[in-house]
Amino acid sequence: MFSVIRPFLFNLDPEVAHDLAIKSLKFNPLPRKMFELEDEEMLNIQLLGQDFSNPIGLAAGFDKSAEVYNSIIKLGFGFVEVGTVTPLKQFGNPKPRIFRLENDGALINRLGFNNDGMELIKSRINSEGKKGIVGINIGPNKDTKNQKNDFCLCLKNFFDVADYITVNISSPNTEGLRNFHDQEKLKELLVALNKIKKDNKSNIPLLLKVSPDIDESDIPEIIDVVIKNNISAIVLTNTTSGNRKNLKNKAKNEQGGLSGEPLQQISTNMIKKFYKLLNGTIPIIGVGGINSGKSAYEKIIAGASLLQLYTGFVYRGPSTAKDIKKELIQILKSDGIKNIKDAIGKGI
Repeated sequence: MFSVIRPFLFNLDPEVAHDLAIKSLKFNPLPRKMFELEDEEMLNIQLLGQDFSNPIGLAAGFDKSAEVYNSIIKLGFGFVEVGTVTPLKQFGNPKPRIFRLENDGALINRLGFNNDGMELIKSRINSEGKKGIVGINIGPNKDTKNQKNDFCLCLKNFFDVADYITVNISSPNTEGLRNFHDQEKLKELLVALNKIKKDNKSNIPLLLKVSPDIDESDIPEIIDVVIKNNISAIVLTNTTSGNRKNLKNKAKNEQGGLSGEPLQQISTNMIKKFYKLLNGTIPIIGVGGINSGKSAYEKIIAGASLLQLYTGFVYRGPSTAKDIKKELIQILKSDGIKNIKDAIGKGI
């Protein structure tokens, strides 16, 4: 079905097509059972104090303002991450700000955290409820004078509604944000966030989303801060602001974060590096270029416990999660693995 309407959607401006997809998902009549599979228990995994029916999640960036997360869960995803959410509503960067690179199986975006603001989004989630595991990705407003304070405001707002919170320090589209990869600055941020958790007697898991563009020498320092400051998982990785040399599409030099197939090996290599150094202390959520069971499995055997995708969903449509789950189950069976958790880090 999606193969029929995809040419129409891909003739539209990418952001117009995205808005149309959000509107369509608001009226998703398809039953959840349609996207479930036999033997799906092979994909069950426990993490972050939750029972995930499968490890395939939709990454932040698609449902920025928590409008369709329950409909997305119905499509067979194991979890959904909403956002990035900022304290105040903001438009984001000027349009055009999303570019399809079809020949490369990629997107470039410079959206700039466009969202409805934390108070309306919290109200929406409270009103709609949750029919699955929903995380919230948080970040600072573009014009804020204190980025650390914006993270704190968002955590105070969401700690009692989210299943986990992802601290997004890695978008290339918000000036100064990636400075939080600095060891001292990151420590200061995480100490402040943990104080909010303590003050509110909250056990909400905090995740940290990391850039693929950091130097290898930064990895041990980030891991040291993360382990000492109660981070429950590391999300690897966000989009890359570089790595354009081998792209074919004429939009390849547009400013913004590159996602999709060109990020696939970059993020998998980063997962391997972190996994070796973490030595089982903190789980990894793998993101970047997942568009098949094979690419999903590569990240799991590299050390990822859960997975997220976005660009693959744009290119493959509503059956993406179901198709990847089906392919993953086939790979596990052919490798004689009874449950997905037994494959984590198997390739290291």
